Amino acid sequence: MIRNPFRRDTARTRAIEALHVRINAGARVPALYLDLGVPDTVEGRFEALCLHVVLVLRHLRRLPAPAADIAQDLVNSVFEQLDSSLRELGVGDMGVSKRMKKLAQAFYGRAAAYDAALDAGDVDGLAVVLARNVLAREDVDAARGLAAYVAAADAGLAASDLDALMAEGPALPDPSRFAGHPARG
Repeated sequence: MIRNPFRRDTARTRAIEALHVRINAGARVPALYLDLGVPDTVEGRFEALCLHVVLVLRHLRRLPAPAADIAQDLVNSVFEQLDSSLRELGVGDMGVSKRMKKLAQAFYGRAAAYDAALDAGDVDGLAVVLARNVLAREDVDAARGLAAYVAAADAGLAASDLDALMAEGPALPDPSRFAGHPARG
């Protein structure tokens, strides 16, 4: 029997889908919305998902092979789910492609902004981009707790290996620990 080169390994597909589900669960923790101010809206949930996917992708970039392949499969899974969600909402084919392009631009723009701030260790800069993108407001002080959470999540992920990530999902801190994070002056 000839193996179809375009067909994915089903065990790998299931593993990627399980990782995606775990990331989604991390992005839906109520404390993100109740304690850290992420708006509980469709846009807010998209922003929280993007943020958590970016954190996992950052970690995967630090790991040896096959992490790069897993990262690409994860991005594909996330965008396939977004496409499916738009279709379930009744968006037509032409509308889906236009919206998917905008979502992809938003995702990659946010990834670049979060990466730059995290790579520089700039928690204040991270708070600025999180205030604008995730909280949809210019109040940087309101985003300080979220920025501290993101920095802690990034550091925690850096300490895990690929096997743990795939088996258990991302080890994320409790967002409620960062509620009322003191403002910097």
